[in-house]
This record gives sequence, structure tokens and C-alpha cells, in this order.
Amino acid sequence: MARLLPLCLLLPGQTSSACPRPCSCQGTRVDCSSTSLTSSNLPTSFPSGTTELLLHNNPLTTLPNRILDDLTALRSVSLHRNPWVCDCSVLYLRVWLLRHLNSHLGVNCSSPPHLKGRLITYLTEEEVLDSCHYWYCNLALFSQVCLIVFLMVQAALLVALVVFLKKFEKLSKEEESFTAEEAQKENEYSSL
Repeated sequence: MARLLPLCLLLPGQTSSACPRPCSCQGTRVDCSSTSLTSSNLPTSFPSGTTELLLHNNPLTTLPNRILDDLTALRSVSLHRNPWVCDCSVLYLRVWLLRHLNSHLGVNCSSPPHLKGRLITYLTEEEVLDSCHYWYCNLALFSQVCLIVFLMVQAALLVALVVFLKKFEKLSKEEESFTAEEAQKENEYSSL
């Protein structure tokens, strides 16, 4: 049992007790501000007792989904002065900010151009979704076409298999009847 405890601490989405690099920690305050953190090198977890998290003044464009959800003691988050990209990837941050209204000050979109300067919490879901990349739709359409083609090939193979089995069954019956006739003729010749 004691061996499993360290493994549980390494599971994704779990909080840790160690101060993440390159942040500095003082008590329950985690200061990651002005550390050049990006969305790709952001720590994957923060200490579980964190009450104040400073992430301002970094080149953060988005936050990974669920990164703040396990921080139940969190009372204050500083996210301003980051170049937030308000596309599909900002939906998690928008929902989290709406649930924690005291953390939304200065959390503005830096792109796309038509949303630049807008507070993320004031964006409608439609505005964010309109900024999504349309290649997702093309990918979905391509996947559906591939699925339909795959199903049609499977149906054709199934029909071919049924036709083959019917012909095989017919040939089998003909062979049995031919063999039975031959056996009967042989019996007639041997009885003479």
C-alpha cells in the first residue's frame, strides 16, 4: 500500500505538494508571474492547498482543460497581461472565469482581431465558436465519408459472401446427389 501512494501522486490531473518550476511558493501562494510560461511549458499541476495563483505577465495563450479544477482551496487567480487567443481553446477558461467572477479582471482577448480587447467572460459562446477553425468541419466530413465508404465495402463483401455460400451450398447438394446416384449405379452393377 505504501508503494502505491507515490504512484497516485503522479497521475494526470492530480495536484502535488511540491512547488512547480519555474514558480516560487510562499505558504499557499504560488507565483508563476513573469516567468515566460507558455501554454506548452505551463506546470501540469500546482500544490493542492494553493489559495492564490499568479500567472499574469506571461505569454500564455490558453490554459489546458481542467488545470484549475482540482484547486479547491483557490481564492484568487491572476491571469491578466497574457495574450489570450479567443478561439475554441478558450472555452474552458471562459467557463472557469464565469464560475469565479473575482478572477476575470484584465483577462482580455488578444486575437482574433474582431475580439481583440474584449473580456473573455463577456464573450458569448457563439462568438468563440465562430472563431474556431473550420478544418474541424472538413475533418468530420472526411471521416464521415470514409466511414460510409467503409460500410459500403463491408456490405459488398457481405453480399459477395452470401452469394458464394449459396453457390457452394447448391454445388454441395449437386455433388451429394451425383455421388448418391453413382453409389446407386455401383450397387446395381455389383448386384449383377
